[in-house]
Amino acid sequence: MIISTYWVTAGVFLLIRCSPLLEYAPTALTVITIIGTVTAFFAASVGLVQNDIKKVIAYSTCSQLGYMVLACGLSNYAVSLFHLLNHGFFKALLFLSAGSVIHAMRDEQDMRKLGGLVHSTPYTYSMMLIGSLSLMGFPFLTGFYSKDAILELAFANYSFDGTFAHWLGSLAAAFTAFYSLRLLYLTFLSNPHSSQSSYQDSHESPWQMTVPLFILSIGSIFVGYLFRDMYIGLGSSFFGNAIWVLPQNYLMVEAEFIEDTIIKWIPVILSLLGAFLAVYLLHVTPNFLVNVKASAFGKSVYKFLSNKWHFGFLYNYYIAKPSLEFGHDVSYKILDRGLIEMMGPTGISSGISKLTRNYSSFVATGLLYNSTLSILVCTTLFAILFTNPVLIAQWVDLLLILPIFCVLILS
Repeated sequence: MIISTYWVTAGVFLLIRCSPLLEYAPTALTVITIIGTVTAFFAASVGLVQNDIKKVIAYSTCSQLGYMVLACGLSNYAVSLFHLLNHGFFKALLFLSAGSVIHAMRDEQDMRKLGGLVHSTPYTYSMMLIGSLSLMGFPFLTGFYSKDAILELAFANYSFDGTFAHWLGSLAAAFTAFYSLRLLYLTFLSNPHSSQSSYQDSHESPWQMTVPLFILSIGSIFVGYLFRDMYIGLGSSFFGNAIWVLPQNYLMVEAEFIEDTIIKWIPVILSLLGAFLAVYLLHVTPNFLVNVKASAFGKSVYKFLSNKWHFGFLYNYYIAKPSLEFGHDVSYKILDRGLIEMMGPTGISSGISKLTRNYSSFVATGLLYNSTLSILVCTTLFAILFTNPVLIAQWVDLLLILPIFCVLILS
């Protein structure tokens, strides 16, 4: 699972390895920062309304990828790689814990049909709680050290894209905390919503599934603290020349000594606020969310987020459909049914058929000079072709091309 978690971060690793190129392309860095920030916010907002337990975790992965990309855009490649390392532990823990839940509930993945599993699967609940807290950046867990560093460095950039990344990234952190606690509440803490037989058979997974959870939970708690100084500590030379940052783009000192202390606490405060709102709205006032969804504004917002900001429609209508039509026209009409068929057996046979029909109609006119001309031309060609060996070889090559020429002339 850790390996598969790293597969989706291959693009981030490519950006990190391209640091010597990106450092001399400030416009590209600005674009990367904005795209990463919007991705983090987009995926976090979509995760708020997902009901499949694995989709919630999957969109959180997309959101964390956005944080890694924006860190690369701010020339903080080491911090991006540090978050990539940390993310591998707590995200693998969450996915394996979700698999344990699905195994316990007979392959049920809809959180609306779960609930109350804290009594039958307390170990899985504990593991998923650790992974969720680390994901939302709870203080002193693994995710806190890298996510907090990314947002602090964004503020220390003192530019439009840096400020944009800091505030929108902090808001995405609040969304992350909200859907993380929503997942925990709907799956483990709410009232049961499935059949009685499903809960009677629910149980903890075997040791082959629970032992990896424990190992990953240790990493989700301690890896951030243990490797912080080695990866992003001031003066650390762990990466050597593998990562290149221009001196004017190195912001670690500014981030470490931000004068306004409240700036350092904004991501944590927003994360805790998002977690509190999730528990309050789901447990204390559940009817409030129902009424909001039933309103016209709530329906439009819910539909907008459920449809992933309508990116699927925009992509299919403006990119996929024109691309398919272009491919159909080029491949099918021009190449397959056009050039290839014309130069292939069908085109050659039809061309020869047309040639013979035209020749037959020319000869079968009954006119003496047509027949005489035909005999003269054929006799001359025969004498030229079959009396000189060199010409024979040349005419063999010509005969290979002649059908294609005939097709082009007669079609």
